Amino acid sequence: MRHLILRLMILVLSFGLFAAPQRGMTDVALFSAQDGVAIGGYDPVAFFETGHAVQGSSEHVLMWKGAVWQFASASNQMRFEMNPWAYAPMFGGYCAFAMAQGRLTTADPELWVILEGELFLLNSPQVRARWQDEAEALIAEARSNWPDALRR
Repeated sequence: MRHLILRLMILVLSFGLFAAPQRGMTDVALFSAQDGVAIGGYDPVAFFETGHAVQGSSEHVLMWKGAVWQFASASNQMRFEMNPWAYAPMFGGYCAFAMAQGRLTTADPELWVILEGELFLLNSPQVRARWQDEAEALIAEARSNWPDALRR
């Protein structure tokens, strides 16, 4: 019985990791990962679950899309494993405002916005203020530049 439960868990986790990408992201998306760690080591699930930027722990890690993702808890890691596209930041975790101009700029995970269930990371308080005023147009521009900006 224990082996059956283990096999079911592996199957469920595998489905979550290999399911079709959501939210307009492609399967070849590259995530910004300074020193190999995505979004500065912050827990991507915590933005949605707690409404705060929470530093992940080296005790709860996962390799996904060529980067190490850290989580504040085992339950957050499991949520991410079940559907990483639901929690991963848009535009590879690069600054969404810069992406609207077709540029790759490192984002600050402390400066973020969730709009319509999508996590956008930004790089300065001024950019965040402008993003909030012009979000719809900037998102459209950023989507038109992603992922081509990776090749420039």
